[in-house]
Amino acid sequence: MDLRIDMPLVLLLLLPLFLYFGWTYFHERQRLKRSHIVVLTIRIVAAGCLVFALAGPYLLLPIKEEQIVYLVDRSASMNGTEDEMVQFIQESLQSKKEPQLAGIYSFSSTLQTEAILSKTLKEVPKLTEIKATDQTNIEQSLQLATGIIDPKKATRLVLLTDGNETKGDALEFASKLKGSNISVDVKTFSQPVVNDVSLKSFVSPQVAYVGEQQQLVTDIHATSAAQGELLLYENDELIHREAIELTEGTNVFTYKHAATAEGLVKYEAVVQVGQDAIFENNKLTSVTMVQSEPHLLIVNGYETASPIGAALGSQSIAYDVVAPDSLPNELSSYLQYNAIIFDNVPGHLVGEAKMSVIEQAVKNFGVGFTMVGGENSFGLGGYFKTPIETLLPVEMEIKGKEQLPSLGLVIVLDRSGSMQGSKLELAKEAAARSVEMLRDEDTLGFIAFDDRPWEIIETGPLSSKEEAVDTILSVTPGGGTEIYSSLAKAYENLADLKLQRKHIILLTDGQSQAGNYEDLIAEGKEDGITLSTVAIGQDADANLLEALSDMGSGRFYDVIDEQTIPSILSRETAMISRTYIEDNPFYPAIYNAAGWNSLFANGVPQMNAYIGTTAKQGATVVAESEKEDPVLAQWQYGLGKTFAFTSDSTGKWTGDWARWQNWGAFWQTLISQMLPSYNDVAYDVRLEADGSFMITDPTNEAAFLDIVAVNEAGEELETQLETISASQVRAVVQAEPGLIFFRVADEKQAIYQAGLSVPYSAEYELLPVNNQLIEELTQQTGGTVLKEPQDVFRDFTTKGADRQNIATWLLLASMLLFFIDITIRRFGWNFLTNAKKKEPLVEEKPVQAENTNVAQLLKGMKKRS
Repeated sequence: MDLRIDMPLVLLLLLPLFLYFGWTYFHERQRLKRSHIVVLTIRIVAAGCLVFALAGPYLLLPIKEEQIVYLVDRSASMNGTEDEMVQFIQESLQSKKEPQLAGIYSFSSTLQTEAILSKTLKEVPKLTEIKATDQTNIEQSLQLATGIIDPKKATRLVLLTDGNETKGDALEFASKLKGSNISVDVKTFSQPVVNDVSLKSFVSPQVAYVGEQQQLVTDIHATSAAQGELLLYENDELIHREAIELTEGTNVFTYKHAATAEGLVKYEAVVQVGQDAIFENNKLTSVTMVQSEPHLLIVNGYETASPIGAALGSQSIAYDVVAPDSLPNELSSYLQYNAIIFDNVPGHLVGEAKMSVIEQAVKNFGVGFTMVGGENSFGLGGYFKTPIETLLPVEMEIKGKEQLPSLGLVIVLDRSGSMQGSKLELAKEAAARSVEMLRDEDTLGFIAFDDRPWEIIETGPLSSKEEAVDTILSVTPGGGTEIYSSLAKAYENLADLKLQRKHIILLTDGQSQAGNYEDLIAEGKEDGITLSTVAIGQDADANLLEALSDMGSGRFYDVIDEQTIPSILSRETAMISRTYIEDNPFYPAIYNAAGWNSLFANGVPQMNAYIGTTAKQGATVVAESEKEDPVLAQWQYGLGKTFAFTSDSTGKWTGDWARWQNWGAFWQTLISQMLPSYNDVAYDVRLEADGSFMITDPTNEAAFLDIVAVNEAGEELETQLETISASQVRAVVQAEPGLIFFRVADEKQAIYQAGLSVPYSAEYELLPVNNQLIEELTQQTGGTVLKEPQDVFRDFTTKGADRQNIATWLLLASMLLFFIDITIRRFGWNFLTNAKKKEPLVEEKPVQAENTNVAQLLKGMKKRS
């Protein structure tokens, strides 16, 4: 047991206290009686207890129990050492003493439990699978371990690692453990030396021009001589394959390549050898800005050649034409282009994942975008509440329209066990989106089926969209698949309703028992019911579902990409719930918009039809129909300029516009207005050794730059910016290894693009044990570098203790003594002695309450004597 004080300086208050009472005693000691000395002593002790209580005294009571926590590094750099580490722990446990607790935890980027802290741990359990092994975060493992232990007990953290941390700062956290009960021991392990070939660097020019000879330089490191193959790719297309001889150490290979692609071009180097310990370090990417004339991407939704390409002519802007289902997934593929046109493209052939990437290209990199109308575009294309609708200047809903047909919609959704996961979640989201497109007076039914139908929402007027959406999203997966009875229930519910349009949408990923579908659908057609079907995945009975949609006068969708399900249901609901196509010939009204008026100086041609939309607030309507619907609208979305042309490009809807002498000039004007405004200033963007990015501005206005980082999937990355100087900004980006694209914009929104490659984690390098970190870590915490297993349970230099605060007890004692003091002064000393003898009290004046100091007490005693 040990007595300690938190604030010893408070004890200096005892000096004036003792001086005062001492002076009183020595000057009045001749006149003090024994009873007065007792009162004086009580008062001194009470005051002393109060001062000691203010000083924060506490007792340290020893704790015999001790804690040993094993922290096992299982990151990629420790591959091949697991058995050796388990054996070390097992041998060390043989030396564990009775009052000692032991626990085992493994870590890489985070900590997970293998065996909880207990006195009974004797054997090492089978280590659980650890998924994320691409980082070593020793700091976090130590931090989490200190949250597991009892801080009152003496604790030893036993770290089994090579000390090569790739994330965090273990030494910074270790400094916080000084003076605590926690020490850190380290037992070093390292993966065995094996044959490994790794790409140390791959460099391409930051900026180049079309046709310019570029040098692609690869730096390959080999632990021993080997034969291999080097492959180089440009935008995922192989441009060079070479057999190479590798010597031990560094090998540099240079390949000259004339750039053919344009914009931000991705180059990739891959090295392949027969025997290789780590495959993750065999690939690196690099990005080059290849400057050239503007480039346009036309996504053509027609089976024939693109009408826009024909209108532009051969002397126009360079363009590529692709089909909707051939659109790429990576952001780098879109940043080759300056603008994108969707010409009558149905949304379900694109998918929302690709839409999100395109949205990032427009918002953060200034790529222009235009959607052109047609029977598969805008609302009819299933773009309601998609990323494409977000970037466009118009909404897919027709707001404020009268005399729309009355509608009854029943969604029949497969909830069988095979739908569990993303398929069911996306299907529910799609159904909820369809509900949001309905009017309050529309009729809705929702049937979820497994081996029998479950009527989740009874077919009837849509009273509350919010309640219907919540109900649909709450559906959980069930058992088998039985389609016929559920479909029959949907037809039965719609049959007798007096509605202008009645439609059923069936979604399933499985097959079902046979049923009399022909009679069911034939009877339904007599009642005006139509049927569309969606086959999800390869296991669905596509032949049956396609036949059902043909019999039901609806549409069939064969879904491979689950991300397209919401667009399909959105399209279906739009096609039956709204009269989207306005097909009365009219002359559009042209408003005063910069760049457009000169085209219509000699008049405006007649137009036959367009798709109804609603202009968003803030959009500029260039051309408008007689019903005040936008025909051509534009606005700024982020750094990109986007347009909506709600008529088509074929001439079927545009009518006289397609025969107009300025038809080609119309498209040229639209494209020129879409093109981004690029910054002529060449900002230098470089990856620093610590993993951050340094952006240098030669105009010394770095503090005013707007910087955004986006990965290949189109996800905007969390970025922290720090202004270093007038010309430099540091960007710390939370990014995984791979390509990162930077958009740098100035106050005028002029754009600069740069792409950099974040290399593979240092986990995939063959590094020696980091002895420097290990030595400093053990020294700071009072631990040691372990040699033998039994050293783990050696005697602790510091013992655990339980802190017991005694300030409260001292305060209570002080209060009690003051109470006794007051009692004596109020009733006199004889009150206590006479009460003991049970005799009448001797007449004696009690000490007056107002005489609060010893001098006044002594003065009264002197008068009585």
